[in-house]
Amino acid sequence: MKKSIQLKVKSNYAKNIKAGYPLIMEEAVINLKDVNIEGTIIELFDDNHHFLGKGYYGKQNKGRGWVLSQNQQETFDIHFFEKKLKLAIEHRSSLYQDSKTTAFRVFNGEGDGVGGLTLDYYEGYYVISWYSEGIYQFKNEVISALTNIVNVKGLYEKKRFASQGTYMEDDDFILGEKAPEPLLVKENDMNFAVYLNDGAMVGIFLDQRDVRKKIRDSYSNGKNVLNTFSYTGAFSVAAALGGAVKTTSVDLANRSKSKTIEQFSVNAIDFEAQDIIVEDVFHYFKYAVRKNLTFDLVILDPPSFARSKKHTFSAGKDYPDLLVQAISITEKNGVIVASSNCSTFGMTKFKGFIEKAFKQTGGSYAILEEFNLPNDFKTIDEYKEGDYLKVVFIEKKS
Repeated sequence: MKKSIQLKVKSNYAKNIKAGYPLIMEEAVINLKDVNIEGTIIELFDDNHHFLGKGYYGKQNKGRGWVLSQNQQETFDIHFFEKKLKLAIEHRSSLYQDSKTTAFRVFNGEGDGVGGLTLDYYEGYYVISWYSEGIYQFKNEVISALTNIVNVKGLYEKKRFASQGTYMEDDDFILGEKAPEPLLVKENDMNFAVYLNDGAMVGIFLDQRDVRKKIRDSYSNGKNVLNTFSYTGAFSVAAALGGAVKTTSVDLANRSKSKTIEQFSVNAIDFEAQDIIVEDVFHYFKYAVRKNLTFDLVILDPPSFARSKKHTFSAGKDYPDLLVQAISITEKNGVIVASSNCSTFGMTKFKGFIEKAFKQTGGSYAILEEFNLPNDFKTIDEYKEGDYLKVVFIEKKS
């Protein structure tokens, strides 16, 4: 059994933790120096020595651990993780039974009761992501719990933390049988090629499932589509399958071209009829303006932070300027799909970015639809930052 350490929480933070806020912030704890080994069990108390919660110590971004239970007697053993995983799997039971979708999130960190840990399903294979060395110390318990309750064809892991330890292997495969490369998965009857043993990102962002379906079903038919920051072209695939006249995919990464060609190919789409461009998106916007190129549907899904040779992009600061450039090459009555996965601002501020951009261009707009995370990306009200995805479909009126 792991040793536990008692920590004292500052009075102005105690109320939030008692109310269920799960992230233990560095500035919230008075005697944080008393713990320095990641994975240590910590018990939190207020000024009056009242118990607040129990969790583990682990460095993750601004956090220094997660509260896992408000029961002081809780032990974080195999049975604890089995209980959490069973509830999570029950919550996704409809997805497990959906033959048209074979890739989804099974366990979503604090939304399912264990911050710092996610679990994704890909056609019988599972991928665990560990977000700190602290949660990684529970690896054996988590894996045993998982294999006790579901049939795991093969298991992979992603260590999403910087480490000076010795266990940062190149091989992410843990047990079972290795997945084929690529592994073909389905999402709302669209095919996607994924690589479970190819670094942190496997080839598709599962949190955009509902948005891709909406683009395919409602916004693509007969349209000329621009997909910026296109990664492996998943939005472009959805648009092409929805009847787009043409798609243009733009991404700075060299490998984006071959990956996008592959995604078109596994859906029997003629990739040579599409434009796949390896270029800085900001350069491409300038090129499109010079050439008088316009599009009926423009998809903006930038990373929260990105740096190229000439540009640094921070979503919280630069998104309005990005929108201004997108507006300039969107046809009248065309649609911009504005998306951000930045957790430092919510939907209200994001809509403020949209208003600011259209005010700057002198144009008018209408918000058609909004999306947040799909149901498998479970969140809790007590931790607003966990509901990070914001997607708005905007019609350019003038």
